[in-house]
Amino acid sequence: MITTHNLGFPRIGKKRELKFTLEKYWKRDITQNELLDIAAALRQEHWQNQKQLDLLPVGDFSFYDQVLDTSFLLGNLPERVQKITDNTLDNYFRVARGRSAHNESECSCIQAGEMTKWFDSNYHYIVPEFDQNTQFSLDASRLLEQIAEAQQQGHNIKPVIIGPVTYLWLGKAKDKSNKLDLLEKLLPVYAKLFYELEKTGIDWLQIDEPILVTELSATWQHALRYTYHRLQSTPLKLLLTSYFGELQENLQLVCELPVEGIHIDAINGKNEVARVIDWLPSHKILSLGVINGRNIWKTDLTATLDWLKPIYEHLQDRLWLAPSCSLLHVPVDLNNEQKLDSEIKSWFAFAIQKLEELAVLAVALNGGKVNVEKQLVENKAAIESRKHSNRVHNQNVKSRVLEITDEMGNRQSPYHERAKIQRKKFNLPLYPTTTIGSFPQTREIRQARRDFRSGKLSEEQYRIAMQNEIKYCVSEQEALGLDVFVHGEPERNDMVEYFGEQLTGYAFTQFGWVQSYGSRCVKPPIIYGDISRPEPMTVEWANYAQLLTDKPMKGMLTGPVTILNWSFVRDDQPRSETCLQLALAIRDEVLDLEKSGISMIQIDEAALREGLPLRKSQWHSYLDWAIKSFRITANGVTDETQIHTHMCYSEFNDIIDSIADMDADVITIETSRSDMELLDVFDEFRYPNEIGLGVYDIHSPNIPSVDSIVGLMKKAKQRIPVERLWVNPDCGLKTRHWEEVKPALGNMVAASKILRQEG
Repeated sequence: MITTHNLGFPRIGKKRELKFTLEKYWKRDITQNELLDIAAALRQEHWQNQKQLDLLPVGDFSFYDQVLDTSFLLGNLPERVQKITDNTLDNYFRVARGRSAHNESECSCIQAGEMTKWFDSNYHYIVPEFDQNTQFSLDASRLLEQIAEAQQQGHNIKPVIIGPVTYLWLGKAKDKSNKLDLLEKLLPVYAKLFYELEKTGIDWLQIDEPILVTELSATWQHALRYTYHRLQSTPLKLLLTSYFGELQENLQLVCELPVEGIHIDAINGKNEVARVIDWLPSHKILSLGVINGRNIWKTDLTATLDWLKPIYEHLQDRLWLAPSCSLLHVPVDLNNEQKLDSEIKSWFAFAIQKLEELAVLAVALNGGKVNVEKQLVENKAAIESRKHSNRVHNQNVKSRVLEITDEMGNRQSPYHERAKIQRKKFNLPLYPTTTIGSFPQTREIRQARRDFRSGKLSEEQYRIAMQNEIKYCVSEQEALGLDVFVHGEPERNDMVEYFGEQLTGYAFTQFGWVQSYGSRCVKPPIIYGDISRPEPMTVEWANYAQLLTDKPMKGMLTGPVTILNWSFVRDDQPRSETCLQLALAIRDEVLDLEKSGISMIQIDEAALREGLPLRKSQWHSYLDWAIKSFRITANGVTDETQIHTHMCYSEFNDIIDSIADMDADVITIETSRSDMELLDVFDEFRYPNEIGLGVYDIHSPNIPSVDSIVGLMKKAKQRIPVERLWVNPDCGLKTRHWEEVKPALGNMVAASKILRQEG
């Protein structure tokens, strides 16, 4: 019989219960025990949602991030947090966000851990920190408690952990040491963990090594061989798990490692399955990820069964089935969606529905299609409905994409000529200050949006309410003394959803939330068809804000690559074609903003690197169409119009030449948590345009000091000419509170004044 299992389940709850609970705890509105009780209730509900599986995951639940969980599991805490308190959970939140609660004293506030993207997803993790003196010590208490919970509830379970080689690969050495030198210290801790897990009575342990879908050097490949030969004496059965891509040159390595089973992503690596079966020793099980864990489209169950049938006949009970990766990346339950168009809704499957699909596949293979005939008929009808729907295709949009020319991606003049024109026009001081776009989304703003959507506020009443919020944002920027203003984006629910709601080809959910990091959840809109912009989306708000001030007002847009990467994207055409459709739609908005008199326009590409393939050999293809899409969006303007772009937490050093090819007049990036690490690239690469350095970590409630900002900018000016430096936060401020934002921005302005005096 086929074994069904899951690699991980969304932890936030159907209605974002975890988010709201965490935020109450950070405000000290609830106690730690109350937080733990609610978390236990959520885990119980999640296991109930997966009870049809043969093996349920345990250890996939996290209060913030699974990599940070692993750091605490392994006793790898930054030195700055080790002596503050014995309260492990509060220390955990200090590493995650700089402090645990709002009322903590300054002595218990620390620099938060660096945050970056989990492979090519929008999930963020806290980067492990290493140096040559790093020591590891096991603290498996939280994992063991969750195992006991699940066992007491009668579930057949499979604990989930991050493998030792991937853990080292994800981290950063804070000195010149080699991370792999720590492997000898790390493996005994993993061996001890396996011993503790074996005592709980479990049989299988899922050990994730997703780096296996990346291009690994011989050194890292050797580390994997060495690791699993060292750990093979464990009495546990190890399921070595990879996902998000193909194994390629690592395929033979994976098949030969001394583990009892392997899981591969059969969505992205379907063509490798036959080779894996040929290579796999006869005593090992093969888990195939046949349900897409990264997107929301229904699985074509009939086609999948036809493909799986000969594999099952060959492997029999050595075949396991699962989603391709953790379901962390999709919403929880489609049944919550009561307002979706019924036809479009029939095309989707969220986490719970994906596990139902998995169960249908297992029943059909174990006992025949006749046992699930009704489900297969319904599934086929949905697949055919989407394939032939006239709501998906728009020939006018497709024709416009075909008419794109190279000239559309070029500015009128090179940067050095535009810069002279723009400096004369704007007459900004050295170290000009600005923000990234959004200001705090207060309770009043969210209530006004809810009242408008429910009909309690008329369109005119809502417009007046948002104008009042814009007035407040502008007046606060005047009082703070910022140099370039934004309107604050009170009318925007989300930087992608807001635009998607005004474009054709998009669908939206009520409860389609997924976790980005900690309590931060996003609700990705769904691209189901061809995209166009029927009418202007932001011009009215930008022009209203500009009337309130003589300072330059940035028009704020989200770029095509970010809209693409932060949406659930259609899978029936290349992503590059969808991105070009988006580029043309946002280009129309850029040109309308310029025509209306807005002469600074920020086009955020926060997710540019997120879409980068996991293998460097594939980067060129992606960057070619991604940069082309941005340039088509941005470069139809005159030389006087200054184009800004912004990029969020990520690693940019290795694609800095492509970022320069975007030819934005000003780019703003994160540098606060990484302590200006990005500047290392400027030792070898002379970035040609202006650059704004994110000196205020907005993902922490901590307020940066004037001295810290001055210190960061002094590091910057050693490598970048001062006339090309801007000062700004590292991201938008929508998730922060005004009582944090005002003093933080005040310190930023004060630091800029000091820097100007020093020259």
